[in-house]
Amino acid sequence: KELRQRILHPEKFGLFAAEFKEIILALNPTAEGKATMLYLKRFLKPLGKKITSLGLGLPKGGELEYADEETLASAFERRE
Repeated sequence: KELRQRILHPEKFGLFAAEFKEIILALNPTAEGKATMLYLKRFLKPLGKKITSLGLGLPKGGELEYADEETLASAFERRE
């Protein structure tokens, strides 16, 4: 519930003049991360916002915390 409220009413959470046009999901490319992304995409779909996730560039099973800046930039550019 709170996540939806933050997206629909960002001003109530200190984000003034913010309108979300896209939600980019950046989770680890593990089985758990993929399952969480699928759940979040279904959960957030009724909000009518564009929902994407980072594209290729991160190794399968790798940890997001250990990715270098260039790899993250590449994944961001190729998001789906």
